[in-house]
Amino acid sequence: MFTGLVQAVGRIADRDARGGDVRLCVDPRDLPIAEVVLGESIAVSGVCLTVVSFDARKLAFDVSNETLALTTLGALPIGAAVNLERALRPSDRLGGHFVSGHVDGLGHVLSIIDDARSQRWRFAAPHALLRYIASKGSICVDGVSLTVNAVDAEGFEVNLIPHTLAHTAFASTRVGDAVNLEVDLLARYVERLLKAENGE
Repeated sequence: MFTGLVQAVGRIADRDARGGDVRLCVDPRDLPIAEVVLGESIAVSGVCLTVVSFDARKLAFDVSNETLALTTLGALPIGAAVNLERALRPSDRLGGHFVSGHVDGLGHVLSIIDDARSQRWRFAAPHALLRYIASKGSICVDGVSLTVNAVDAEGFEVNLIPHTLAHTAFASTRVGDAVNLEVDLLARYVERLLKAENGE
């Protein structure tokens, strides 16, 4: 479980084909890895991955074909920036929202417009996910917990403040780029409860 509060921006360091899938190596940059342990979970641009090896300069993850096909990780080039977050500890403050690291679908950036010191970003989202996205609700985009400003039939809009732009991979994201989307877990549970009440 994660919070969507990015701890560091890393870089894709290597992509090694192994037995039909991929071992992905990430340069963790400023991520504090002194306490990283083998087998722990780290969110890489919103995708929960398991550390299979590491040293002071890289974290290695085995990435399945399913994950490569359903997230941006399959297309990111060497050197691409990725948002990194270690798993939530029970004693941590929950500053974002509960994020599982299980990507629900891919969206893409529709527009970026300056708004005073912030920026308004519009994202397209798959139609099947839009029912889970609510104005002033939470959404996770590339591992970043964001508040939805508005939602319509095409997608949704958020505001990115200067701190977010400076401390996440959004600094190198452009219009047209694909992004990983994870909707709020609470929305999914509410839907499941309503279906159960209706006998579905």
